[in-house]
Amino acid sequence: MKLAALVSGGKDSVFALYRVVKAGNSVAYLLNMLPEREDSWMFHHPNVALVELQAKALGIPLIRGTTRGEKEAELADLRRLIASVADEVEGIVTGALASNYQRERIERICSELGLEVHSPLWGIEPEKYWDELLASGFEVMITAVAAEGLGEEWLGIVVTREKLAELKRLAKRYRFHLGFEGGEAETLVLDMPLFKQRIVVKRAGKLWRGNSGVYIIEEAELAPKEER
Repeated sequence: MKLAALVSGGKDSVFALYRVVKAGNSVAYLLNMLPEREDSWMFHHPNVALVELQAKALGIPLIRGTTRGEKEAELADLRRLIASVADEVEGIVTGALASNYQRERIERICSELGLEVHSPLWGIEPEKYWDELLASGFEVMITAVAAEGLGEEWLGIVVTREKLAELKRLAKRYRFHLGFEGGEAETLVLDMPLFKQRIVVKRAGKLWRGNSGVYIIEEAELAPKEER
């Protein structure tokens, strides 16, 4: 099936893309929304500009839309973006894990446009999900945190098996969603099996606001996978 994938640059949307390709589908376009607000209800904000590097690493055309990020009004912006490829694809891929808010709204838009929705991660158990990510060769960096138990020291951290064990302990203690579905953290995929090159962060800084923070990537580039 020919699909377009909604991507934010984070682990969920990129792993969903990986899952549908592994299942034998083709992804013709990456669709990405650029929100003006940091607190958009629907769309990922930190370092979203780096989706352009992911698109180059994948060799898939990227189509972008912009939105002011206002609740419900941003759905009209998303509809315009999806509609721009509706005549060329059969369905849309989403990285929804457990958020009915996002899933239901995307499904409604796609239904109106006659498109199928593929959410291959829906309902996945968080520990199993992380295990699959790491076993598949995903390199995932934490780029924002906003939950008790996740301090400034987590900004810019690449999640390894050791770091995952620590995250599991913290999630249990502080009762946050290990998959970050409640906005506890945001991520950026630096490498995965379908990338022809990996993303290397050259310069970045941390912005901390008392109980939350963002890892602001100021410079990044693509490099051969053998360079670590």
